[in-house]
Amino acid sequence: MSLAAPPAVPPPFPRSRLRRLRRTPWIRALVAETALRPADLVQPFFVVEGTNRREPIPSLPGIERLSIDLLIPEVERCAALGIPMVALFPCTPPERKTLDGREAWNPDNLLCRAIRALKRAIPDVGVMGDVALDPYTTTGQDGIVRDGEIVNDETIEALVKQALCQAEAGCDVIAPSDMMDGRIGAIRKALDEAGFASTIILAYAAKYASAFYGPFREAVGSARALGKADKKTYQMDPANVREALREVALDIAEGADLVMVKPGLPYLDVIARVKDAFGLPTLAYHVSGEYAMVKAAAERGWLDAEACLLESLTAFKRAGADAIVSYAALEVAASLHRRG
Repeated sequence: MSLAAPPAVPPPFPRSRLRRLRRTPWIRALVAETALRPADLVQPFFVVEGTNRREPIPSLPGIERLSIDLLIPEVERCAALGIPMVALFPCTPPERKTLDGREAWNPDNLLCRAIRALKRAIPDVGVMGDVALDPYTTTGQDGIVRDGEIVNDETIEALVKQALCQAEAGCDVIAPSDMMDGRIGAIRKALDEAGFASTIILAYAAKYASAFYGPFREAVGSARALGKADKKTYQMDPANVREALREVALDIAEGADLVMVKPGLPYLDVIARVKDAFGLPTLAYHVSGEYAMVKAAAERGWLDAEACLLESLTAFKRAGADAIVSYAALEVAASLHRRG
Protein backbone atom coordinates (compact mmCIF):
# COMPACT_ATOMS: atom_id res chain seq x y z
CA MET A 1 0.00 0.00 0.00
CA SER A 2 1.44 3.38 -1.00
CA LEU A 3 1.80 6.01 1.73
CA ALA A 4 2.47 8.83 -0.73
CA ALA A 5 0.23 11.85 -0.31
CA PRO A 6 -2.21 12.49 -3.17
CA PRO A 7 -1.20 15.31 -5.51
CA ALA A 8 -2.38 18.74 -4.44
CA VAL A 9 -5.33 20.07 -6.40
CA PRO A 10 -4.83 23.79 -7.06
CA PRO A 11 -7.72 26.15 -6.50
CA PRO A 12 -9.47 27.29 -9.68
CA PHE A 13 -8.70 30.42 -11.65
CA PRO A 14 -8.38 33.29 -10.76
CA ARG A 15 -6.86 32.25 -7.39
CA SER A 16 -4.52 29.95 -9.32
CA ARG A 17 -2.49 31.65 -12.01
CA LEU A 18 0.27 29.30 -13.13
CA ARG A 19 1.78 32.06 -15.23
CA ARG A 20 2.98 33.75 -12.01
CA LEU A 21 5.83 31.24 -11.97
CA ARG A 22 6.78 31.96 -15.59
CA ARG A 23 6.92 35.77 -15.56
CA THR A 24 10.67 36.32 -15.19
CA PRO A 25 13.89 34.40 -15.86
CA TRP A 26 14.77 34.20 -12.15
CA ILE A 27 11.48 32.56 -11.13
CA ARG A 28 11.64 30.14 -14.07
CA ALA A 29 15.15 29.16 -12.96
CA LEU A 30 14.02 28.81 -9.34
CA VAL A 31 11.19 26.38 -10.08
CA ALA A 32 12.75 24.43 -12.98
CA GLU A 33 12.17 20.71 -12.44
CA THR A 34 15.04 19.56 -14.67
CA ALA A 35 18.59 20.89 -14.89
CA LEU A 36 21.04 20.17 -17.70
CA ARG A 37 24.74 20.50 -16.78
CA PRO A 38 28.01 20.02 -18.68
CA ALA A 39 28.69 17.12 -16.32
CA ASP A 40 25.71 15.30 -17.86
CA LEU A 41 27.31 15.21 -21.32
CA VAL A 42 29.58 12.88 -23.29
CA GLN A 43 31.26 14.11 -26.48
CA PRO A 44 31.95 11.55 -29.25
CA PHE A 45 35.02 11.89 -31.45
CA PHE A 46 35.98 10.20 -34.72
CA VAL A 47 39.67 9.37 -35.02
CA VAL A 48 41.75 8.95 -38.20
CA GLU A 49 45.31 7.91 -38.93
CA GLY A 50 47.99 10.51 -39.60
CA THR A 51 49.26 13.76 -38.13
CA ASN A 52 47.68 17.21 -38.23
CA ARG A 53 44.76 15.67 -40.10
CA ARG A 54 41.28 17.17 -39.89
CA GLU A 55 38.47 15.92 -42.14
CA PRO A 56 35.03 17.57 -42.15
CA ILE A 57 32.08 15.16 -42.21
CA PRO A 58 29.50 16.61 -44.65
CA SER A 59 26.49 14.98 -43.00
CA LEU A 60 27.57 16.12 -39.50
CA PRO A 61 28.10 19.89 -39.78
CA GLY A 62 30.69 21.08 -37.26
CA ILE A 63 32.05 17.58 -36.59
CA GLU A 64 35.39 16.39 -37.99
CA ARG A 65 37.50 13.28 -38.07
CA LEU A 66 40.70 14.09 -36.18
CA SER A 67 44.16 12.59 -36.01
CA ILE A 68 45.31 11.78 -32.48
CA ASP A 69 47.49 14.89 -32.14
CA LEU A 70 44.48 17.12 -32.92
CA LEU A 71 42.16 15.03 -30.75
CA ILE A 72 44.06 15.87 -27.57
CA PRO A 73 43.36 19.64 -27.54
CA GLU A 74 39.68 18.98 -28.30
CA VAL A 75 39.44 16.70 -25.28
CA GLU A 76 41.22 19.37 -23.24
CA ARG A 77 38.38 21.72 -24.29
CA CYS A 78 35.91 19.16 -22.98
CA ALA A 79 37.71 19.04 -19.64
CA ALA A 80 37.78 22.84 -19.40
CA LEU A 81 34.01 22.98 -19.97
CA GLY A 82 33.27 20.30 -17.38
CA ILE A 83 32.44 17.40 -19.74
CA PRO A 84 33.56 14.31 -17.81
CA MET A 85 33.85 11.68 -20.54
CA VAL A 86 34.50 11.33 -24.26
CA ALA A 87 33.59 8.47 -26.60
CA LEU A 88 35.99 7.35 -29.32
CA PHE A 89 35.16 5.85 -32.71
CA PRO A 90 37.87 4.91 -35.22
CA CYS A 91 37.79 5.41 -38.95
CA THR A 92 39.77 2.32 -39.92
CA PRO A 93 41.69 2.42 -43.22
CA PRO A 94 40.02 0.11 -45.78
CA GLU A 95 43.15 -2.01 -46.23
CA ARG A 96 42.94 -3.04 -42.55
CA LYS A 97 39.35 -4.28 -42.76
CA THR A 98 38.64 -8.00 -42.97
CA LEU A 99 35.63 -10.27 -42.90
CA ASP A 100 36.26 -11.12 -39.23
CA GLY A 101 37.31 -7.58 -38.20
CA ARG A 102 40.54 -8.76 -36.56
CA GLU A 103 41.99 -5.24 -36.52
CA ALA A 104 39.56 -4.66 -33.62
CA TRP A 105 41.85 -6.60 -31.26
CA ASN A 106 45.17 -5.40 -32.62
CA PRO A 107 46.78 -3.77 -29.53
CA ASP A 108 48.35 -1.12 -31.77
CA ASN A 109 45.19 -0.25 -33.66
CA LEU A 110 44.05 3.35 -34.08
CA LEU A 111 41.58 3.28 -31.20
CA CYS A 112 44.04 1.79 -28.71
CA ARG A 113 46.68 4.35 -29.65
CA ALA A 114 44.14 7.13 -29.17
CA ILE A 115 43.13 5.76 -25.76
CA ARG A 116 46.75 5.59 -24.59
CA ALA A 117 47.47 9.11 -25.84
CA LEU A 118 44.44 10.57 -24.08
CA LYS A 119 45.09 8.81 -20.79
CA ARG A 120 48.67 10.10 -20.81
CA ALA A 121 47.69 13.67 -21.69
CA ILE A 122 44.38 14.12 -19.82
CA PRO A 123 44.07 11.30 -17.27
CA ASP A 124 41.12 12.84 -15.43
CA VAL A 125 38.75 12.68 -18.41
CA GLY A 126 36.97 9.35 -18.80
CA VAL A 127 37.43 7.50 -22.07
CA MET A 128 34.68 5.30 -23.49
CA GLY A 129 35.63 2.74 -26.13
CA ASP A 130 33.14 1.35 -28.61
CA VAL A 131 33.08 -2.46 -28.73
CA ALA A 132 31.61 -3.64 -32.03
CA LEU A 133 33.11 -4.87 -35.27
CA ASP A 134 31.50 -2.56 -37.82
CA PRO A 135 34.48 -0.14 -38.10
CA TYR A 136 36.70 -3.14 -38.88
CA THR A 137 34.68 -5.50 -41.09
CA THR A 138 34.47 -5.52 -44.86
CA THR A 139 30.71 -6.08 -44.49
CA GLY A 140 29.99 -3.05 -42.29
CA GLN A 141 28.19 -5.36 -39.87
CA ASP A 142 28.72 -5.29 -36.10
CA GLY A 143 29.39 -9.03 -36.10
CA ILE A 144 31.05 -11.78 -38.11
CA VAL A 145 29.09 -12.97 -41.14
CA ARG A 146 28.97 -16.65 -42.05
CA ASP A 147 26.82 -17.82 -44.98
CA GLY A 148 24.85 -14.58 -44.89
CA GLU A 149 24.15 -14.75 -41.15
CA ILE A 150 25.66 -12.64 -38.34
CA VAL A 151 26.90 -15.41 -36.05
CA ASN A 152 26.34 -14.61 -32.39
CA ASP A 153 28.74 -16.78 -30.40
CA GLU A 154 31.73 -16.44 -32.71
CA THR A 155 31.21 -12.69 -32.65
CA ILE A 156 31.23 -12.72 -28.85
CA GLU A 157 34.68 -14.32 -28.89
CA ALA A 158 35.91 -11.46 -31.08
CA LEU A 159 34.24 -8.83 -28.89
CA VAL A 160 35.89 -10.24 -25.77
CA LYS A 161 39.31 -9.89 -27.43
CA GLN A 162 38.43 -6.36 -28.53
CA ALA A 163 37.30 -5.37 -25.01
CA LEU A 164 40.45 -6.77 -23.41
CA CYS A 165 42.56 -4.92 -25.94
CA GLN A 166 40.90 -1.62 -25.08
CA ALA A 167 41.12 -2.25 -21.33
CA GLU A 168 44.83 -2.96 -21.62
CA ALA A 169 45.23 0.36 -23.47
CA GLY A 170 43.69 2.13 -20.46
CA CYS A 171 40.06 2.53 -21.52
CA ASP A 172 37.86 3.49 -18.57
CA VAL A 173 34.46 2.45 -19.97
CA ILE A 174 33.98 -0.52 -22.28
CA ALA A 175 30.82 0.08 -24.32
CA PRO A 176 29.54 -2.93 -26.30
CA SER A 177 27.22 -1.52 -28.98
CA ASP A 178 26.85 -4.70 -31.04
CA MET A 179 23.63 -6.19 -29.56
CA MET A 180 24.83 -9.81 -29.61
CA ASP A 181 23.11 -12.02 -27.03
CA GLY A 182 25.29 -12.79 -24.01
CA ARG A 183 28.19 -10.48 -24.76
CA ILE A 184 28.01 -8.48 -21.51
CA GLY A 185 28.47 -11.56 -19.32
CA ALA A 186 31.33 -12.86 -21.47
CA ILE A 187 33.12 -9.50 -21.45
CA ARG A 188 32.63 -9.01 -17.69
CA LYS A 189 34.06 -12.46 -16.98
CA ALA A 190 37.05 -11.88 -19.24
CA LEU A 191 37.79 -8.44 -17.78
CA ASP A 192 37.64 -9.74 -14.21
CA GLU A 193 39.88 -12.71 -14.95
CA ALA A 194 42.42 -10.44 -16.67
CA GLY A 195 42.65 -8.08 -13.69
CA PHE A 196 40.30 -5.38 -14.96
CA ALA A 197 37.62 -5.74 -12.29
CA SER A 198 37.39 -1.95 -11.97
CA THR A 199 36.77 -1.35 -15.67
CA ILE A 200 33.22 -0.12 -16.23
CA ILE A 201 30.84 -1.71 -18.75
CA LEU A 202 28.29 0.53 -20.42
CA ALA A 203 25.86 -1.71 -22.29
CA TYR A 204 24.06 -0.40 -25.33
CA ALA A 205 21.19 -2.36 -23.85
CA ALA A 206 18.30 -1.07 -25.96
CA LYS A 207 19.77 -0.20 -29.35
CA TYR A 208 17.19 0.02 -32.09
CA ALA A 209 17.52 -0.71 -35.82
CA SER A 210 17.03 2.97 -36.51
CA ALA A 211 17.01 5.05 -39.68
CA PHE A 212 18.80 7.84 -37.79
CA TYR A 213 22.33 6.34 -37.92
CA GLY A 214 23.28 7.35 -41.47
CA PRO A 215 25.74 10.18 -40.72
CA PHE A 216 27.56 8.04 -38.13
CA ARG A 217 28.11 5.28 -40.66
CA GLU A 218 29.57 7.80 -43.07
CA ALA A 219 31.83 9.13 -40.31
CA VAL A 220 33.35 5.73 -39.42
CA GLY A 221 33.49 4.60 -43.03
CA SER A 222 31.10 1.63 -42.76
CA ALA A 223 28.25 2.98 -44.92
CA ARG A 224 29.66 1.87 -48.27
CA ALA A 225 30.51 -1.62 -46.99
CA LEU A 226 27.05 -2.07 -45.50
CA GLY A 227 25.37 -0.95 -48.72
CA LYS A 228 21.69 -1.87 -48.80
CA ALA A 229 22.03 -4.44 -46.00
CA ASP A 230 20.53 -3.76 -42.57
CA LYS A 231 21.06 -4.78 -38.94
CA LYS A 232 17.54 -5.86 -38.09
CA THR A 233 18.49 -9.39 -37.02
CA TYR A 234 20.34 -8.06 -33.97
CA GLN A 235 19.30 -4.45 -33.35
CA MET A 236 15.82 -3.94 -31.92
CA ASP A 237 12.51 -3.37 -33.70
CA PRO A 238 11.45 0.30 -33.18
CA ALA A 239 7.93 -0.94 -32.42
CA ASN A 240 8.96 -2.68 -29.18
CA VAL A 241 9.36 -1.40 -25.63
CA ARG A 242 8.71 -4.50 -23.48
CA GLU A 243 11.49 -6.23 -25.38
CA ALA A 244 13.78 -3.34 -24.44
CA LEU A 245 13.07 -4.00 -20.77
CA ARG A 246 14.04 -7.65 -21.25
CA GLU A 247 17.27 -6.62 -22.99
CA VAL A 248 18.16 -4.23 -20.17
CA ALA A 249 17.33 -6.81 -17.48
CA LEU A 250 19.60 -9.38 -19.13
CA ASP A 251 22.50 -6.95 -19.48
CA ILE A 252 22.20 -5.90 -15.83
CA ALA A 253 22.11 -9.54 -14.74
CA GLU A 254 25.26 -10.19 -16.79
CA GLY A 255 27.19 -7.37 -15.10
CA ALA A 256 26.51 -4.05 -16.86
CA ASP A 257 27.31 -1.03 -14.68
CA LEU A 258 25.53 1.48 -16.94
CA VAL A 259 22.89 1.03 -19.63
CA MET A 260 22.15 2.98 -22.78
CA VAL A 261 19.07 3.63 -24.90
CA LYS A 262 19.80 4.52 -28.53
CA PRO A 263 18.54 6.59 -30.38
CA GLY A 264 17.23 9.33 -28.14
CA LEU A 265 14.30 11.59 -28.98
CA PRO A 266 12.10 8.99 -30.73
CA TYR A 267 12.63 6.74 -27.68
CA LEU A 268 12.03 9.03 -24.70
CA ASP A 269 9.34 6.62 -23.51
CA VAL A 270 11.89 3.81 -23.49
CA ILE A 271 14.35 5.89 -21.47
CA ALA A 272 11.64 6.64 -18.90
CA ARG A 273 10.53 3.01 -18.69
CA VAL A 274 14.10 1.74 -18.30
CA LYS A 275 14.97 4.24 -15.56
CA ASP A 276 11.73 3.62 -13.67
CA ALA A 277 12.05 -0.15 -13.92
CA PHE A 278 15.70 -0.59 -12.95
CA GLY A 279 17.06 2.61 -11.38
CA LEU A 280 20.51 1.88 -12.83
CA PRO A 281 22.46 4.85 -14.22
CA THR A 282 20.91 5.26 -17.67
CA LEU A 283 22.40 7.04 -20.67
CA ALA A 284 20.74 8.27 -23.84
CA TYR A 285 22.44 8.61 -27.22
CA HIS A 286 21.47 11.74 -29.16
CA VAL A 287 22.44 10.10 -32.42
CA SER A 288 23.98 11.47 -35.60
CA GLY A 289 20.74 11.78 -37.55
CA GLU A 290 19.03 13.70 -34.74
CA TYR A 291 21.95 16.13 -34.55
CA ALA A 292 22.22 16.46 -38.33
CA MET A 293 18.54 17.31 -38.77
CA VAL A 294 18.81 20.27 -36.39
CA LYS A 295 21.99 21.50 -38.05
CA ALA A 296 20.57 21.17 -41.57
CA ALA A 297 17.41 23.06 -40.63
CA ALA A 298 19.47 25.76 -38.92
CA GLU A 299 21.61 26.20 -42.04
CA ARG A 300 18.42 27.01 -43.95
CA GLY A 301 17.31 29.44 -41.28
CA TRP A 302 14.37 27.29 -40.23
CA LEU A 303 15.47 26.61 -36.64
CA ASP A 304 17.64 28.13 -33.92
CA ALA A 305 20.20 25.33 -33.49
CA GLU A 306 21.38 26.35 -30.02
CA ALA A 307 17.85 26.56 -28.62
CA CYS A 308 16.79 23.28 -30.24
CA LEU A 309 19.83 21.40 -28.99
CA LEU A 310 19.38 22.69 -25.43
CA GLU A 311 15.71 21.71 -25.56
CA SER A 312 16.48 18.25 -26.93
CA LEU A 313 19.13 17.42 -24.35
CA THR A 314 16.96 18.73 -21.53
CA ALA A 315 14.22 16.38 -22.75
CA PHE A 316 16.56 13.41 -22.21
CA LYS A 317 17.18 14.52 -18.63
CA ARG A 318 13.46 15.03 -18.07
CA ALA A 319 12.77 11.50 -19.32
CA GLY A 320 15.21 10.09 -16.77
CA ALA A 321 18.60 9.94 -18.48
CA ASP A 322 21.52 10.47 -16.12
CA ALA A 323 23.88 11.35 -18.98
CA ILE A 324 23.69 12.02 -22.71
CA VAL A 325 26.08 11.13 -25.51
CA SER A 326 25.73 13.90 -28.08
CA TYR A 327 27.70 15.37 -30.98
CA ALA A 328 26.50 18.70 -29.60
CA ALA A 329 28.03 18.16 -26.14
CA LEU A 330 30.86 20.69 -26.57
CA GLU A 331 28.54 23.22 -28.16
CA VAL A 332 25.86 22.81 -25.49
CA ALA A 333 28.39 22.90 -22.63
CA ALA A 334 29.74 26.20 -23.96
CA SER A 335 26.18 27.54 -24.23
CA LEU A 336 25.42 26.51 -20.64
CA HIS A 337 28.52 28.36 -19.44
CA ARG A 338 27.50 31.50 -21.33
CA ARG A 339 24.05 31.36 -19.77
CA GLY A 340 25.51 31.03 -16.30
